[in-house]
Amino acid sequence: MYRVFIDGSAGTTGLRIHERLMNHPDISVVQLIESSRRDPECRRREMEGSDITFLCLPDETSREMAGAAGSRTRLIDTSTAFRTDPHWLYGFPELSTRLRSSLSKADRVSVPGCHATGYISLVFPLVKSGVLGSDALISCTSLTGYSGGGRQMIAECTADDRPDSLSGARIYAISQCHKHLPEMTRYSNLDHPPVFMPVIADCYAGMVTSVPLHLSQLNGIGTAHDLCRVYQDFYRDSATILVDHLDDSERMLPVNEMAGFDSMRLSVLGNDERMTVTASFDNLGKGSSGTAIQCMNLMLGLPETTGLRLMT
Repeated sequence: MYRVFIDGSAGTTGLRIHERLMNHPDISVVQLIESSRRDPECRRREMEGSDITFLCLPDETSREMAGAAGSRTRLIDTSTAFRTDPHWLYGFPELSTRLRSSLSKADRVSVPGCHATGYISLVFPLVKSGVLGSDALISCTSLTGYSGGGRQMIAECTADDRPDSLSGARIYAISQCHKHLPEMTRYSNLDHPPVFMPVIADCYAGMVTSVPLHLSQLNGIGTAHDLCRVYQDFYRDSATILVDHLDDSERMLPVNEMAGFDSMRLSVLGNDERMTVTASFDNLGKGSSGTAIQCMNLMLGLPETTGLRLMT
């Protein structure tokens, strides 16, 4: 039985990790008493005594706790703090067999951001296979449930007296400075960040990230089916990412279709001239806690999907 500590277990990401690990057959979760949860020394001791520690904290607090940890302490961070830090491994196992195998030896792993997960899952395979050139100019729209904004946003969106403005979708980060853009650019292997439009939807959890593509942008692609095959080939060994080609013009994609699951569905939509590729998942699942647990399993040499809730 492996000993796991969740520093920040009261936040939305930490709560979901804790919930999943309660049913994990190989994990014992360490829990601090209430009076010790804000004591840095108590938390440091639990980190040192655990096989894996999840840091589910604000960026600055994550940096402080990571700095206090010993070099052999194995950390999985869910904040933005280390996602482009060369000393931390980017925890997206599906991107390459080399990255996946590196997780077994890693001591510092940073979990991708939710919007970044959707964008990179769609764009990286196209750049890697040569379908998109590294100089491609891309736009991206990404809808997310309000749980991605943390406890304060959840309280605002569920209040009985909430303003009417919270009852509809809301575009944010309109100055093109969203905190996920650095990792979206770096790990997509593109030279330029996308024109990015994140949108908060009026639902607790779920996410649909979409990237529009014109046939003239795509090398070696003649039809939407060709594009779908690129994704199917790239993710053929993935247990968490499903790929399909949807040509039903009446079909709608609800933002919360994958809420509660830890897997992702990639879809190729449109026609043979203009296509939209989409990633549907749970912002707290494959967009955060689910990937964190997937990385933990690989770090500990356990079956990758143990403890996860997957859609088949």
